[in-house]
Amino acid sequence: MIRLLVVDDQRVIRAGLTAILNLQPDMRVAGEAASGEEAVGLCGELQPDVVLMDLKMPGMGGWRATAAVRQAAPGCRVLVFTTLMGDDHVYRAIEAGALGYLTKDAEEAELTAAIRATHAGRRTMPAAVAAALDRRLAADQLTAREIDVLRLVAGGRSNREVGEALGLTEHTVKGYLKSITAKFDVPDRTAAAILAVQRGLLDMDGIGLAEREG
Repeated sequence: MIRLLVVDDQRVIRAGLTAILNLQPDMRVAGEAASGEEAVGLCGELQPDVVLMDLKMPGMGGWRATAAVRQAAPGCRVLVFTTLMGDDHVYRAIEAGALGYLTKDAEEAELTAAIRATHAGRRTMPAAVAAALDRRLAADQLTAREIDVLRLVAGGRSNREVGEALGLTEHTVKGYLKSITAKFDVPDRTAAAILAVQRGLLDMDGIGLAEREG
């Protein structure tokens, strides 16, 4: 029997997943958590086999929670189940210790198959997710300062305004943008900002850095 912990900040989603998974003859939901902090505590208490982990939650998000779960309960395997898609989101999940990654548009059969594979210790992710991870691993990483520049550019700031916000000269900002467009192999700053959003480096909710923890 695969014992599961369902982690999602939306009660309706938790309830729906629990109902679906408890119908499987080889699965039982041992507990539910509405936050990363709660998930870590319950993993230590319940010792589930598989943790179904959302990424975007208030407080301790999915990235940090995944890493904390792996540390607090090494026997628990984590399958990310989220709406978030993009090279960087996938990379961070795997880096944090998740064994699989599935988006919430997956069919029920795909979800249950992924849970069984995760329980068996096999890495599982759809082809599109695997391709996103490959792109992320192959791409040159932006530095923290380059991401700061790109975040402000995406928010509509001019080079001068970016420089004023970060304490840089306009010439230095132009240099950062030249480096960014070269790494992304795009023609201009607008294309770089769009690609950064697609890869999960920037969050469109208010145009800010995508949270490192989900």
